[in-house]
Amino acid sequence: MNKHSEAKKPVSDRRKFILNMAKGAGYAAIGGFIWSAYLDEAKASPLILRPPAAIKEDEFLKTCIKCGLCVEACPYDTLMLAKPGDHRPVGTPFFTPRDTACYMCEDIPCVPVCPSGALDESSVTTNDKLDINSARMGLAVIDENSCIAFWGIQCDACYRACPILGQAITIEYDKNERTGKHAFLKPVVHADACTGCGMCEHACVTQKASIFILPREIAMGKAGSYYIKGWDKKDESRLKDAHAIHTKTNLSRKKAVDKLNAGFEGLLDE
Repeated sequence: MNKHSEAKKPVSDRRKFILNMAKGAGYAAIGGFIWSAYLDEAKASPLILRPPAAIKEDEFLKTCIKCGLCVEACPYDTLMLAKPGDHRPVGTPFFTPRDTACYMCEDIPCVPVCPSGALDESSVTTNDKLDINSARMGLAVIDENSCIAFWGIQCDACYRACPILGQAITIEYDKNERTGKHAFLKPVVHADACTGCGMCEHACVTQKASIFILPREIAMGKAGSYYIKGWDKKDESRLKDAHAIHTKTNLSRKKAVDKLNAGFEGLLDE
């Protein structure tokens, strides 16, 4: 080997080093773009239904290690592991009731195998036994405009498909004033019993399901702690240590009769 070739060797090594660094930076950038796309994809779809006993979504995403054990344990292929293009956080379990609902296994095999706590076994345990009826995967919501039962056509497909027959969904009879001789058989969902299994959505006979499952956080409203159910002893017990707050205004100092006699203009003067 001559002196010239020896002199060139370090330059070649430096070139290779620089090229490898550039490649590495390129791969990292591509990986960053892909991961960013996954995150954007995940954020674009908040309507995700999780397995039974899943903790709140924000904590679920932090806790789930994306091992797929719950998906593997599901005997009905209900659960799926999100992949790129599913518009869900990649690697996390979910199910689509219209395709395959949760079949409410009594032993809930998908829950005990979770190693991270993303599926909280205690939330579906009653008297030291697993209780699938206590699961709250979501809540069934009915679109009364497209549900044919609200048109007057007899249909109780969702009611019959419900695993908790007569509790999560009941049928309400109402007179059909249009015909004068028929009755509406309207399905009614009860949030305190519905598990969100999706059997009703899967069974719905309309082209696009008129009853569908939404995450409970989206499907349900919130009255606020300042409203009390006077007929519910448990809820009314919240008043035990409550203190009344009296707000005084110019208007409140007057008697109710005086305020009524003041008329609209008198109220404006206040």
